[in-house]
Amino acid sequence: MTVNSKDIKYWVGFNIIPGIGRVRFSQLENHFGSLGQAWQADPAGLKKAGLDDSAVRAIGRWRPEINLEAEMEKLARCGIQAITCNDAGYPARLKEIYDYPPLLYVRGQLLPEDEWCLAVVGTRRPTIYGRQVAEEIVAELAQNKITIISGLARGIDSVGHRGALEAGGRSIAVMGGGLDAIYPAENASLAQSIIKRGALLSEFHPGTRPRPENFPRRNRIISGMSLGVLVVEAGETSGALITAHLALEQNREVFAIPGSILSLASRGSNRLIQEGAKLVADCTDILEELNLTAVGSQMEMKEILPSSENEALLLKQLAAEPTHIDDVCRLSGLEASMVSSTLTMMELKGLVKQVGAMNYILCREVREKYRVEID
Repeated sequence: MTVNSKDIKYWVGFNIIPGIGRVRFSQLENHFGSLGQAWQADPAGLKKAGLDDSAVRAIGRWRPEINLEAEMEKLARCGIQAITCNDAGYPARLKEIYDYPPLLYVRGQLLPEDEWCLAVVGTRRPTIYGRQVAEEIVAELAQNKITIISGLARGIDSVGHRGALEAGGRSIAVMGGGLDAIYPAENASLAQSIIKRGALLSEFHPGTRPRPENFPRRNRIISGMSLGVLVVEAGETSGALITAHLALEQNREVFAIPGSILSLASRGSNRLIQEGAKLVADCTDILEELNLTAVGSQMEMKEILPSSENEALLLKQLAAEPTHIDDVCRLSGLEASMVSSTLTMMELKGLVKQVGAMNYILCREVREKYRVEID
């Protein structure tokens, strides 16, 4: 389900109000049918939706001060898109975690290939060794079509983002404040590069300052979107360890680069290995553990899979032998205009081929790679 464009402003409005998180969004939507209706509700109606007194008071306190139209204009001015948890573009893996954010703000673009995503985190003060290892492994991951996600912080985060982009890959940065102001400011140029070949994400509305309490929440998004988390260097109190522990709670894989037992920068990451994290010596250790050794071919396969019910239905009517479009219409039960337009799109995508006189066949690649069964 995709949220009606007219309702987005109400999602944005409720997201600004402190204390209205995933559970309360769900209560409001389930009770009222839409957040547009919920926005108009009186305190009695909000209580009937299941909200407690503190949430009702918060809505009563903040709602009169929020100008929805002005907030949407602010997003447009900053080049920020709001994506709800009901939208097709919302990261599917993130929605698997318990406390997923009901709304994400995005600068840049999330693409289907970002499904193959690995978090790279670590100390803000990496050693020469840590920086070198991070650069080498991230470059190999990017060359294997893995999107690198991190928190745009100084140190290993920045090395991860920059390394992915320099290798021609994609990167996603999750921020602990609003997307209208880059933190730290020294990474403003890096952020612009990420926007061009990836995305900046935040659950925090523009204008939100990057307060310390925001970063653990930011970290759960980093780990939640990822197949796994790679910790390059982390001291005993490093925030990267929070991300690693969140990953374990979310049933994600945790990887760690071993470091010298004499290095303070590696005490946390070495301990992760002692506790069961996968020791990583090179990129192959990660790819094999996550079964990602053929991501490039998986992406190619995904690109030519049917993208709609009509495409899937028409594929079942076709084979290596030519089938006339009239027979496709009869067998599928679809109207001729729908069959014609869908076959045209499928031909552009490389799923089918017209072999003359309005006869169609399945392309060889589809027959061989996907073994489409004909009823």
